[in-house]
Parts: sequence; C-alpha cells; structure tokens
Amino acid sequence: MAYIVTARKWRPQKFSEVVGQEHITATLKNAIKTNRIAHAYLFTGPRGVGKTTTARILAKTLNCLNPKDAEPCNECEMCKSILNSQSLDIIEIDGASNRGIDEIRTLRESVKYAPTKGKYKVYIIDEVHMLTRESFNAFLKTLEEPPGHTIFIFATTDVHKVPLTIISRCQRFDFRRIQMNTIKELLTKIAVEEKIEIDDKTLTIIARKADGALRDAESYFDQVISFCGNKIDSSTVSRMLNLVDDELFFMLSDAVLDKNFKTVFEVTKLLYEHGWDFVDFMDGLTEHFRNILTVILTEKTELIETAEIYREKYINYLGSFTEGDLLRILNFLNKTQQELRYSQNQKLKVEISLSHLIGLEKTSTISEIISGLAEKKSPEIKSEPQPIFKIDIPENKSAAESAPPSSPQKNLTDPKSYQSDISAAPNLESIINRWEGFVNLVMKEKALILGPFLSSVEIKNLNSNALELTSPDPYAANIVENDKEYLAKKTLEFFGRKLKFIVKSGIKPNKEDKHLKISKSNDSADDPYVRAIISELGGEIIE
Repeated sequence: MAYIVTARKWRPQKFSEVVGQEHITATLKNAIKTNRIAHAYLFTGPRGVGKTTTARILAKTLNCLNPKDAEPCNECEMCKSILNSQSLDIIEIDGASNRGIDEIRTLRESVKYAPTKGKYKVYIIDEVHMLTRESFNAFLKTLEEPPGHTIFIFATTDVHKVPLTIISRCQRFDFRRIQMNTIKELLTKIAVEEKIEIDDKTLTIIARKADGALRDAESYFDQVISFCGNKIDSSTVSRMLNLVDDELFFMLSDAVLDKNFKTVFEVTKLLYEHGWDFVDFMDGLTEHFRNILTVILTEKTELIETAEIYREKYINYLGSFTEGDLLRILNFLNKTQQELRYSQNQKLKVEISLSHLIGLEKTSTISEIISGLAEKKSPEIKSEPQPIFKIDIPENKSAAESAPPSSPQKNLTDPKSYQSDISAAPNLESIINRWEGFVNLVMKEKALILGPFLSSVEIKNLNSNALELTSPDPYAANIVENDKEYLAKKTLEFFGRKLKFIVKSGIKPNKEDKHLKISKSNDSADDPYVRAIISELGGEIIE
C-alpha cells in the first residue's frame, strides 16, 4: 500500500474528531438536528485549521443514509463513495484555477440538475477569494436563490478579498488558530498509535513552529520522523528545523540580572556558528521576556506556551524583575527588531544591542523615590542634636541674669526634661530660653522647610497666646499658615499651652533688639535651607 502522509491519514471523518473548532462543529450539528440547513456557508480562517475538512464532513453528513446524532456513519454506500472521492454529488472546485467567468457560467448551468443518489448536491469551492470580480458578480443570483437540492460551501484564508455581496448571502464561520497544547495532545496520540518515541520538549518545538496550523504540525512531524526514525530527540529536531535553542534566551536573562557582559559574545558566537537567523533570534528573545512579564504579573505559567521543563525556569524569575524593568526591556527589544532588519552587519548590531540590554539599570517609580525621601532623616538629627543658631545675649543684662540656672544636661527635644521649669502660663523669657529645644523638636519631623524657617526668626513679643515673630523670608506668613495646626499641637506639647504664631515677613534682623536674635552665617553651607535640601534631595553646592 502506498505511503499516506499524516495529515491525510489522520484527517477527521466526524465532527467530534475536529479539534480546536468546537464552536463551529456544535453549531453545524445543531443545524442538522433541527433541519435548519442553509443554502450557502462561508468558512474562513488561517491555513491548516480544518476548513476544507469540516466542509467535507458537512457534505457527507447531509447525504449519509444512516446519520447518528448528526454525525456520518462512514459505513453506508454514500459515505464510502464520498470517502473514495467517487460521488458525483460532492463537487470540489479549486477557486484559484477556476476563477474565470466561463467556469462560473458552467457551474450555474450544472446546479439545475438534481443529485444522482444523495439528498443534496454540495459544491465546495476552496480559496474562493481568488475568483475575479466578474465571476463573483455572475454568481450573485445563483448564490442567493439556488435550487433546494444545492448547497454551496466556500473556504478562504483571505475573507477581506471576498465581496460583501457574497458574504451577506452566506452563513459565515470563523475558524480559530489551533492552540499549542491542542496540537501537542493530538501529535502525542498519533505518536502512540504509530509507535514513535517523542518527548514533550520536541512536541513543543514542532507545535511552536507550526504557529497554530495543525496541518503544518503534522507535516513537520512526518519530516522529523524521516530524519530521526522512530526515536526523536529535541536537539536533533532543533538542528533539522534550524531553530534557535531556548537555552540561549535563559542565558541572556540571567546575564541581565548578573550584569555579565561576557555572555553577549558567547551567545552571538553560537548564533553565527549554527547559522541561526538573527531576526528570528530577536523575535524569540522578545517572546522570552514577554513570558517573564506574564509570570511576574500572574505568578503562574498557564498563560505561556512552552515546554514543561522551561515552566520551572520561568517561575524562578519571580521577584528578580520588576514590571517597569521588563517594560523597558521589551520596548528596547522592539526598537532593536525594527533596526535589525535594515542593518548590513546584523551580528555587530546584535552584540551592541545586547550589551546595552545588559547595561540597563534597574528603575524606580516616583512613588518609591518619594517614599525613600520621606523615610530618610536629616543629618542634623541622626546623632546628638547640634544647635543650628547662635543667641546674642542682650547688653543690658548681666551674665548671671542671662545664664540659665545650673541643672543636669537636658534633652533639647524632649518636653519632659522641661517639666519642672514650664509653668501653666509661660512668659516671653521662658519661651526664648527654650526656643532652641522647640526648634530641634520640629526639625525631627519638618526638616525641609518649617524647621529651618523657625531657626531664622526673631521673637518679638508674647501677647496672651499670640507669639509675635519677624522673619526676612517674604513667604513666612504662608509657611506659618500652612502648618498652624501642627504648630499649635507642638507648642501645647512643648510649652504647655497652644500658641498662635503672628509673623511679619520681609523684615531684616534688628541687631539692637533686646530679645532673641538669630545670626546666620554668610556661608551657604551653614544656611539651614541649603542643608535641608542637600540632605533630603541629594543636592550639592556649586561655587
């Protein structure tokens, strides 16, 4: 008996044997059961997904003498004659070679005649989009109102080339691309029946190469059997089909994490020695990082098409990459793919691009940067607090009167250390004497603006609960207004009662004032605002 290729030998003969198109086969079976048979069908979809096969099964079921559950019996006289291509009632026409108006005129004449044995005369026109515009126009009337015994089934891979006037006269069925796991399951079943030893990795290679076309997968299956015999291994199949080894992609993703630039030249050397296409390699690398992104986002491997042996490797990347890093990598690889197609030296282009890829630094979001700044403390309060201003002692007071009473060392930022000194109604002098501790307390929490601002003010007067201040800062009133609730809370905590700050802005310090005077150094490095900006934002002084 002559050899029959797998695609023909294992061609489905029933609706239930058609894989990956259950939404179509179920509809057709229900239509047959309820006797709602249309006069014209249009099957569209990618190559090798079962359009012509489904058309033949439909034609055979409609003419079967003993159908069972809307399935052909494949045993009656009509089924056997159709299987052997001997039936005169099933006419298959190649649209590419019978595309002229003369062929369509001949077809129009033949539809008038009744079927010889079957119930229906079925015309299956493959690649119908190849018909000329005149042929389509000549076919319109016949297609809209054919004889009751005639059914048309059109199949095409380019439905956009079919006129809308034709599509509107047909029931349209869109065939899907076959999923990789479905192809692997069917090939596994065929391998068992044919006594072929093949592993999951090899099946994945074949299914991925087929790109959703079952017929292509079965053709590759025949090809690898011819090359390897009854025992097939993945390395031989990759070499025969000239496919890039997936291990190279994992080498590069690991190199990105380890910043190992040496890997770039090892990978390009292997690509060059094996004769692998650099464009195909970049396509595969983009898909590889897409798979990593999928695993990072979903924490699962169900949404990636790969062999089981690689699923474990992908899951190990959890926590290694961030979403922002992977988006930058994918954007970079997409640009490289476009540039590579027009490069005269693709090897050099790939080496440079991969070196840039490994050199990419990790990214941080604005939210992460702001959070880091909020947690970072000012240098002035990391250790023992240091005074940030100088107090000039008024000339009309003696040193004994001006000096604070001798007492144990106090923590300037701890209100409890002043518990014995603060009365229920502190006066102006007690506030002046303890102002340094209050400022240092505020600096712990407001080291960027409010703390340095309070260190630069002059205390003028205390009127009931209103503390009058002057400041050279023209925006002083706005600073106090923005933090008035915070200041009221802190003054109650530190001085024992809430104080309201009344500040006059734009006034230079008065050296003759008898109250607290805060002298600022001319050196920018001593400016509290400058120090706060350097501490919080990482700035530096430029002379």
